[in-house]
Amino acid sequence: MSAGAPAPASRASLVRRARKIDRALAETYPDARCELDFDSPFQLLVVTVLSAQTTDRRVNAVRPRLFAVYPDPAAMAGADRAELESIIQSTGFFRTKADSLLRLSAALLERFGGEVPPRLADLVTLPGVGRKTANVVLGDAFGIPGITVDTHFGRLARRFGWTEHEDPIKVEQEVGALFAKRDWVLLNHHLIWHGRRVCHARRPACGACSVARWCPAYGTGPTDTAQAEKLVKTGGRA
Repeated sequence: MSAGAPAPASRASLVRRARKIDRALAETYPDARCELDFDSPFQLLVVTVLSAQTTDRRVNAVRPRLFAVYPDPAAMAGADRAELESIIQSTGFFRTKADSLLRLSAALLERFGGEVPPRLADLVTLPGVGRKTANVVLGDAFGIPGITVDTHFGRLARRFGWTEHEDPIKVEQEVGALFAKRDWVLLNHHLIWHGRRVCHARRPACGACSVARWCPAYGTGPTDTAQAEKLVKTGGRA
C-alpha cells in the first residue's frame, strides 16, 4: 500500500456501511419490486428471458397477448414459430428468443411436469436460462433468496466497494456474504432501481444520490445538486 493511501476497510466496517446503504435505498425506494409484470412462475420465467437486450416496458406491452395465446408450457411448446415470433418481435432478437421459449417450454413438460422448478440447479438447465434469470424467478416467484447480478447490480456493487470482481458468481458470493439471506431479494431491487434511476453507467447523478455519504465512488458523476437532478430518471427501465 502506497504512503498516504487509505487503509482498507475492516470487514465489520464494510458490512456496516453496506447495510446502511441498503437501508437508505429501502427508504428511497419503498415500492422497489420486479418491474416485469407476471402472474405465475412460468410467466416470470418467460418475460425474464424476453427482457434480454430490451426494456421491461416493451416486454410488459407484449405480455398480455403472448399469454392469452400461450397460457402455459404445453401451449407454448406447441406454438407455431411464426406466430410466436410475430408476437415477440418488438422485444428484439426475436428468433433466438422464440427458440429459447419453445425449447424451455418443452423441457418444462418433459422434465418437470409442466411446472417451473424452484431450484437453481434445475432452472439453469433450461434453454436460455442462466443464473441471473434463475435468481430472478427464485426470488420474485418463489421467495427463495438469491443475488441477481445484472448490469446495474454489478456496477453498483463495485462502486460501493462491496466487490472488485466482474464475474457474476464471485459478485454473488462476496455481496451475499455482507447481508442476511432474508434481505437478498429486496437488495436486488434496491440496487437495480437505483442503477436505473440515479447511479447510471456513464454519468451517475452523485449530487442527487441518497447514499452519497457512504459511497467510495462519489464524484464519478456531477456532484452539483442542480446538475445531478437533471440526470435522475423517474421511470426506471423505460
